[in-house]
Amino acid sequence: METKLYVRMLQKGWWVILLAGLVSLTVSLTASYFAVPQYRAVARFIVVPNASLTSGQAVLNGLDILDRVTVVNNYAEIMNSGRIYEDALSLLKLEKDDVDEYSYQANVLSNTSILELSVSGPNAEAVAALANAIGYQLIAYIQETNQVFDVNFLDTATVPLVPSSPQPLPDAGIAFVLGLVGGVAIVVLREQLWLPIEAYRQRLRLDNVTGVYNGRYFPRLIEDEIAKNPSNLLTIAFVELSGLNDLLGTLPAASLNWILVRLTAVLQKELKGNDMIGRWGEATFIVMLPNTSGSSAKRIFERIYQVLSAPIELEQLESTVFINPHIGGAEYSNDIAVQDLLSQAETAVNQARRDNSTPVYIWSMKNPFW
Repeated sequence: METKLYVRMLQKGWWVILLAGLVSLTVSLTASYFAVPQYRAVARFIVVPNASLTSGQAVLNGLDILDRVTVVNNYAEIMNSGRIYEDALSLLKLEKDDVDEYSYQANVLSNTSILELSVSGPNAEAVAALANAIGYQLIAYIQETNQVFDVNFLDTATVPLVPSSPQPLPDAGIAFVLGLVGGVAIVVLREQLWLPIEAYRQRLRLDNVTGVYNGRYFPRLIEDEIAKNPSNLLTIAFVELSGLNDLLGTLPAASLNWILVRLTAVLQKELKGNDMIGRWGEATFIVMLPNTSGSSAKRIFERIYQVLSAPIELEQLESTVFINPHIGGAEYSNDIAVQDLLSQAETAVNQARRDNSTPVYIWSMKNPFW
């Protein structure tokens, strides 16, 4: 069930996901266009026993020591030291200010006695020269201070032909994918935030007892319907439950609520799916019938009147309640204002209350029914 919910979220917000991917793609390509190319040169070194070890036992001892990780790691740290770096700059006749934009890092390749030095910067020739210069200074330092091991070039650094960064196409591809992922996160988060807010807003629109729209919100429904279909027919009506109104304050709240829920179900059963019901007052409902003329609405409400006129048995109170409904409505026409439409419907229900012989009145500007 949750999977289907998330699929619907993604289908609804597909344009947000695509837009996030395209924005990320555009930002990546723009950044690549303006970025200063960076080059990376790599040199590798091997640590071996010193050639001066002539006896077999001395060579074996040297190899045994070399198997200890700390030996090669120490050489990597020496290569990373400021002293070796400064000696390399002196060798190249460079100042620190000349290489502010350059970086270097030496590492030990896993489970080997091989060192790897990488140097990055904006000039291809400079990174290769700096990597080799650092290597030469390390070798010289080891030769001066250590009689057991030597460090030699395994691979000298060569001038890189293409920048290591930016790489527009791969970077753009990654950015696009990350943008899509970010878009998915935005859609899900938006829906998670929107659903509680929308649920809260929906609760504010509904009557707590019957679950239909409340009287505060119903005029907005009428306005929206007229705005969407200004030329279509529309009829609204008040269903006043006069008998129930007389019992307010005497019936227990639970019994009153039960009757209201039952009457709501009756209205929902008798009306079409696109008709809307609201609770206008304590014992009054309001109904909107889109695409329905006043004459057609009168026939519908006469049928509803007959159903609502039936007595309701309250078994828990061992009593019978007569709802005694009166229905008055008004047909929308000639761009009449919503408040005027409601006022005409109220006049019609008052007329129905006064004239028991005709319990349903529907007002029409063209052909009033009374």
